[in-house]
Amino acid sequence: MNLRPSLASTAFARRDASDKLRGRTCFTVDQAYQGHLQAYLLRADVASGEILRLNVSAARQMPGVRAIVTAADAPYQFGIGVADQRLFATGRVRYKGEPLVAIAADTLEQAKAAAGAVEIDIRPLPAVIDMAAALTEGAPLVHPDWDGHEVVLEARGARRGGNLAWESLVRRGDVDAAFARPDVTIVESSFAVGRQIHMQLEPRSAIASYIDGRLHLVASTQAPWTVKNVTARALGLPASRVRVTAPAVGGGFGAKYGCTIEPYAAALAMACGKSVAIVPSRAEEMLSCPCRENADIQIRSAVTADGHIVGREAVVLMDCGAYGGEQIYLTTMTAHTLGSAYRLGSVRLVSRAVYTNTAPNGAFRACNGVYNIFALESHTDEICQAIGMDSFEFRRRNVLGDGDLGSTGQVFQGDVLGPMLDKMALLRAKDDSPLSGKSSADARHEGWLRGRATTVGTWFVFVGPSAATVNLNPDGSATLVTAGVEIGQGTMMQSLPQIVAAELGIAPAEVVVHQADTDAVGFDVGVGGGRTTVSLGAAAVAACAEIRQKVTDLASRLMQVPSSKLILTQGRVERQGHPGSGMTLASLAQEALQITGPISGNGSFTRPGVAALEGCTSGHFLEAVDIPVFAVHDCEVAVDPATGHVEVLRYHVVQDVGYALNPSAIEGQIQGGVVQGLGYALHEEVTFTSDGAICQNGFGSYRVPLAQDVIPVVIELHEGAPSIGPWGTKGAGEVPILNVGATIACAVSQAAGLRVQQLPLTPPHVLAILQGRKLPLPPDHVQAWPARPGFIPHTTKSAKVADNLKGKDRS
Repeated sequence: MNLRPSLASTAFARRDASDKLRGRTCFTVDQAYQGHLQAYLLRADVASGEILRLNVSAARQMPGVRAIVTAADAPYQFGIGVADQRLFATGRVRYKGEPLVAIAADTLEQAKAAAGAVEIDIRPLPAVIDMAAALTEGAPLVHPDWDGHEVVLEARGARRGGNLAWESLVRRGDVDAAFARPDVTIVESSFAVGRQIHMQLEPRSAIASYIDGRLHLVASTQAPWTVKNVTARALGLPASRVRVTAPAVGGGFGAKYGCTIEPYAAALAMACGKSVAIVPSRAEEMLSCPCRENADIQIRSAVTADGHIVGREAVVLMDCGAYGGEQIYLTTMTAHTLGSAYRLGSVRLVSRAVYTNTAPNGAFRACNGVYNIFALESHTDEICQAIGMDSFEFRRRNVLGDGDLGSTGQVFQGDVLGPMLDKMALLRAKDDSPLSGKSSADARHEGWLRGRATTVGTWFVFVGPSAATVNLNPDGSATLVTAGVEIGQGTMMQSLPQIVAAELGIAPAEVVVHQADTDAVGFDVGVGGGRTTVSLGAAAVAACAEIRQKVTDLASRLMQVPSSKLILTQGRVERQGHPGSGMTLASLAQEALQITGPISGNGSFTRPGVAALEGCTSGHFLEAVDIPVFAVHDCEVAVDPATGHVEVLRYHVVQDVGYALNPSAIEGQIQGGVVQGLGYALHEEVTFTSDGAICQNGFGSYRVPLAQDVIPVVIELHEGAPSIGPWGTKGAGEVPILNVGATIACAVSQAAGLRVQQLPLTPPHVLAILQGRKLPLPPDHVQAWPARPGFIPHTTKSAKVADNLKGKDRS
């Protein structure tokens, strides 16, 4: 059945747009104050310390208090890669803001008052606030008991120990020999980036109730099954006793991809038998949010005079904070961002997650790819300067093409980035045309420095397992039931209804999408990684295939026509080539109730797996990617030499979308991703107190892009690249932010004629660059290059670490 024409012609608007514009959509936070007890977390006020005494007796007697839970009520450890975390600090505090006690009371004010009555004595211990301190020989260990933690996700050859939470390594070819060649230029670069806070409009929030021995969590989450499983583990329950439902989510960007606050509400609900809501204040959100991590990136390349990259090595140090969380998993991403944009003769990449006594970090749109692409593309421009080659030409000559190898030995299919660069060249040519009506100069920017840059980036769709159920209703409509969540991206409201509608021959408006409910549908990894349209879409396609088979089999009996001659179109079952000859889906569904019973279908999907070269990786959870996604960005900037202010004048994007299921929806994602990237590149700066707490506490102190910062983005969607998604679709929500920091940094560097090594490019930072002052690297910056060429050595901290690594290949 050729579905593409019907899909392409459907400009299906978001069905939730009207209610959201009018404020009628009900989010979790809207329900949190409707008759529930209110929860409050008492948090530690030191970065590292030993808990000597914790007495909640007086707090239990405070007015309105219904339940108090502490570490004694939740002794179980959990984590994504390594089970290194408990709900409450247990014997030891590891970061300022770590939860100590959870209190439920009739009102939030009463819960806070009770927190003030908790008697606590903590003996301060030495803390390591930054990665440099954490990796110093003999540094205090954030987890002295690290070797007793359970490794939840096994990865071949992984290394860990001391303040090293996890290490992933890629090694392909002889890098040392490449750097020793006499005909190469060696270019070395060093970069540092700070944290970024999600600042989603709806804070993390959850409502828990405990009825008939089962927990029910209503949560503002991107991953209901993660909340279900982590809550069960944290509280020592069978997962079958936890149910999670998710209303519309008021933004996430990764802040709600893990399980963070939900178990506290659950523990309190179990303790008192009443429903409990927890909604952190914005200040609490920022104190304990799972930020995009700060990182240090160092790259060096061996390049021939004609521009071939014969060798590359890099080390990426990622601050995971006090607990490994998602950072352990994200070490894998480095191989697929630093190593899958350009052809590399040989490559060695190391990615390390480092423990510090700061709030844990987590996933954020395009994860570590945002800063890895900033480093890679800035380094690429430095290569071009070193060998005297035009940067656009260098990229066009070296980007991956059909049959080329990525860093892990994955064979890439299709020539994608080259044609995308060609499209960007045409967009740039239009800008420069006298007929464009655009002037490259205006009076307002007279005397400002101008720069323009084009960058490339590689990301991927994180597919993973998904399940879907589709019910054909008696009125001919369909209901899709999945664990997918609408977090603002529109997938649940646009692309999935389009897919189901096309498969069943009905209009998208006739497809109802059921809110996520872990009791109603099978496992799903969650909404993130650009995976929803691909994974949930593929599961929905499989479910619809079962429905089509049942429908055509029954229609064949009723119509006396072979099922192979029947099609579903425009709400009818008809003989091919004979419009109007059959019956409506509604009438057939009603007949089915009496003959076969209700018609439904179930479908599932998981990643098929792509081969990498044997022995290229260690410590990786994804050795190769099923669906690579590519992006080409271009921007022009003006830089005020007097103030350091950077203004983006033009921004262009060519994005690989596979097949554009809903072009307007994709373009909306690109516009939004670019604006969010502008914040990361220019404005959003996280600073710390001396004891590791984030200084910013709200929108007033944390500068996100404002309306006047938004610039219209010229967008071209590149279709045709291979994809296993339904009809060749790819995820489009994550990749728009990928190149933004890189593109702006390269343009500012070109304008200033100087290297840019840090983000964000706030006016003071830019002014320092323009004035020739070397920006001081952040206190956590680690100079990791060895004195000799070759592998960046692993730093050990104790005899236990040395024993852990003994006998393992270090080359």
